[in-house]
Amino acid sequence: MGSGPLKILNIAILSFGLILLLAEVFSFGDKGYIDYHTFRSTILPSGTILKIMLTPNTAYIYAKTPEGIRLYKINVPSVDDFQRKLEHDQTELGVELGDQVFASYITENRLAREIIAILPTVFFVMAISYFSKSIGSILGKGPSSLFAPKSKATRGQSTTTFKDVAGMDEAKEEIMEFVAFLKKPEKYKRLGAKIPKGAILVGPPGTGKTLLAKATAGESGVPFFTISGSDFIEMFVGVGPSRVRELFKEARASAPCIIFIDEIDAVGRSRSRGGFHNDERENTLNQLLVEMDGFGTTEGVVVFAGTNRPDVLDSALLRPGRFDRTIYVGEPDIKGRKDIFMVHLKNIKIEDKMEDLAKRLATLTPGFSGADIANVCNEGALIAARKNATVASFKHFEEAIERVLVGLERKNRVLSKEERIIVAHHEAGHAIVGWFLEHTDPLLKVSIVPRGMGTLGFAQYQPKDQYLYTREQLSDRICVTLGGRVAESIIFGRISTGAQDDLEKVTKIASSKVVHYGMNERVGVISFKKENNNDITIEKPYSQATSRMIDEEIRKIVMESYDRTHALLTSKKDELLKVAAVLLEKEVLLRDDLRELLGPRPYGEKTTWAELTGETETPPSPSPSSSSSSSSTTTSGDNNVESPKVLVG
Repeated sequence: MGSGPLKILNIAILSFGLILLLAEVFSFGDKGYIDYHTFRSTILPSGTILKIMLTPNTAYIYAKTPEGIRLYKINVPSVDDFQRKLEHDQTELGVELGDQVFASYITENRLAREIIAILPTVFFVMAISYFSKSIGSILGKGPSSLFAPKSKATRGQSTTTFKDVAGMDEAKEEIMEFVAFLKKPEKYKRLGAKIPKGAILVGPPGTGKTLLAKATAGESGVPFFTISGSDFIEMFVGVGPSRVRELFKEARASAPCIIFIDEIDAVGRSRSRGGFHNDERENTLNQLLVEMDGFGTTEGVVVFAGTNRPDVLDSALLRPGRFDRTIYVGEPDIKGRKDIFMVHLKNIKIEDKMEDLAKRLATLTPGFSGADIANVCNEGALIAARKNATVASFKHFEEAIERVLVGLERKNRVLSKEERIIVAHHEAGHAIVGWFLEHTDPLLKVSIVPRGMGTLGFAQYQPKDQYLYTREQLSDRICVTLGGRVAESIIFGRISTGAQDDLEKVTKIASSKVVHYGMNERVGVISFKKENNNDITIEKPYSQATSRMIDEEIRKIVMESYDRTHALLTSKKDELLKVAAVLLEKEVLLRDDLRELLGPRPYGEKTTWAELTGETETPPSPSPSSSSSSSSTTTSGDNNVESPKVLVG
């Protein structure tokens, strides 16, 4: 059949389907059901019934109306019961229908009715598919059918280079080998070396995994395909694997090239070992495994992937030959933060010298990721513009850091006099304990100005980049965190709910000492690591007896720290009252204010760039206000010890 007759036939079929669809939507030829009560009270007494036909489940009633003959339908659970009830109602109402009204039973063809019922849907899908193909042909883009397994990957030539990436020198060094191979593959092939087929970028959110992949593509000058892991998953069976095949087919045609799969955990989660599982996702993962290292794989396609959940990925995906390398992209250290600030500050009009400003800000933002730093720079520029400043100064960026940490000032929130007194003594308790203990971070600011959501006051500290903690350091951190609750108990003889955030941090640190770090004599040098099995986390992989012992030791550590903090604040009660009184008057106390009230800190403090990095060059001395006004919230190292940088009251 030629294309002309075929097109006419398609149009005819679609037109017929459209008519059926409209008939279904607008209910041509009234197909509504009525109940028996309505039939008995209105239609039966009217004497206009022409015919009644019965099927095993439905009574079809034809009646004469001024508009013409109309069809009514009644659900009939039992034909015999319907007939008996109808005869009884005829006698009661005095209505004679006559023998000619009833017709013999008719047999319902259920299969035919089901087919007729789904015909509108079938024709609707055919119409969508047909018209989408036609539109695609008109636009010159080929078929765009609903079921076409087109890849959703975006192809482009990245303009980002390593000059735009800062704070991840180790990761850049690892990934430079990929760039060197893509630029000069013969250098490696001459020695018989093979470039790794892929690398997975692992790290917390906002640390620059996607940016690093884009920079690699930009440096190598090869085509760059980017796609999200969730783009492979669809409700239609087989679409996911088809999209994987299509992606790698396009990539091989453009080799050498780079594929970047963002959030690969959406498709690369461990395959289930029984029970409920997602067949479509697992089939997509299987196809991805085959494309990366199967019978038909070829060289020239380098696959990068990013995730912050490497623990849930399938082991077959991480083996050598697929993702040969795991590159950790973590939070930058102080020098890395300075480099990142330099990248973002170059687009902002600033008052100070850029390098000096970047160093000062880097000392105040430990634990900040690249995304956090970008946010601080943007917030600083917004604050400067809001205050009608011509350039952004260090003070504006300080306010931006505070806003990121504890939220915006809530100037309209009114605290009662009693609440302000409680908050002032609570925050003074944190300040006193942190000032007089050895293994605590330098205190920067104490405030009783409400901020953010539920923050009535806070004490800010300036931690250094630290990767190892001793038992004594963890104990002092617990004490400084308990300082607010203990101060309330000493001064008022009662406690409030303001220490909720503090108690959560205390419990976490004490639990880590016992369960993870082997710092408890009774439990011993054992680490009970959390186990993960298909996203089911087993929090306590040990016996009930051990669980009770761990609970007892955690409680013992916290209570010993509580007693130690209570003794310290009792001996420093006069200083506590003095700081609280000044805090009620000024609302905000900086580091220099605390030096005047309490004297020099007994154990000294490292707060400048030179002190923290060991460099001999010292940046310009900050003003008294700027040297004591900002801090950060961080998790130092790989041990997940949360330092109390901001203690919320």
